[in-house]
Amino acid sequence: MPDPSDASGMLECRSRWQAASLVLLALCFVAAGINHFRAPGLYLKIMPDYLPFPTVLVFISGFFEVLGGVGLAVPRLRPVARWGLIALLIAVFPANVEMLIHADQFASIPYWLLVVRLPLQGLLIAWVWWAGS
Repeated sequence: MPDPSDASGMLECRSRWQAASLVLLALCFVAAGINHFRAPGLYLKIMPDYLPFPTVLVFISGFFEVLGGVGLAVPRLRPVARWGLIALLIAVFPANVEMLIHADQFASIPYWLLVVRLPLQGLLIAWVWWAGS
């Protein structure tokens, strides 16, 4: 059984790059998830109109981002967290499309960035898969 005072167990990975990547991903998902509760209006603006209960969905997605980020840090939960975050990234993809469709509502974000964001979602999914393996 691992020693709880030894944090190195959290980073049972194949390489230092993978370990660093895992920590970065975990922190980013936790921070993004918390932000869903701190600034839900930002996420409500990108919620597609056809989805019911947008505020509830923003909070649910934020909760699962935090849960997934924490799960990445726990080796025994990492496989489930990895699959959960990949499912979440696929589920929120329509919001990225919504931002592009209504780019005029996001004038502070360059249009090219909204376009590039779509294929970057696939790279983010691959990153979660690699770092979480």
